[in-house]
Amino acid sequence: MMRAPQRETAKRSVMIAGHRTSVSLEAEFWEALQEIARGRGHSVQALIGAIDSGRGERNLSSAIRVYVLSAFRGTSEVSESPLTDRAGISQGVQEPGSGVGEA
Repeated sequence: MMRAPQRETAKRSVMIAGHRTSVSLEAEFWEALQEIARGRGHSVQALIGAIDSGRGERNLSSAIRVYVLSAFRGTSEVSESPLTDRAGISQGVQEPGSGVGEA
């Protein structure tokens, strides 16, 4: 059986509820997350904050992947309601090479 090629992950710094953290996702998931946010008129930062608030015990990277998958599948796990701008999540995601949160 042929194995799929491994995808490189990109680590980006995000601010959630006033705390900076880093999230590692494959480039394809970052692109999909940006597409979802843009389509809903929200920032990626706000979308990540909303995902974080409803993720339960799942780690944030996994919660984001499940959210993206659900959005593209059109399942009911993904809310179409507008996100509120929660404190601490209105700033943009730091892109790789920006110096903040780089590992």
